Amino acid sequence: MAGGVKGIGKFFGDVVAEMKRVSWPTRKELTRYTLVVLGTVAFITVFFAVVDYGISALVRGLIE
Repeated sequence: MAGGVKGIGKFFGDVVAEMKRVSWPTRKELTRYTLVVLGTVAFITVFFAVVDYGISALVRGLIE
């Protein structure tokens, strides 16, 4: 059991060491990346909404 506790401590120590080596984006880069993601999500949302509406209208037209 003691080996497990030491293993957990080593794991978190390794995590901290790895996080220090990470190349974090600047605030400007982070803002740009966030806007790209939000824009992409908005575009895909609108695209699928239009496709869904079109398919629904087509099916409604076939049913009636």
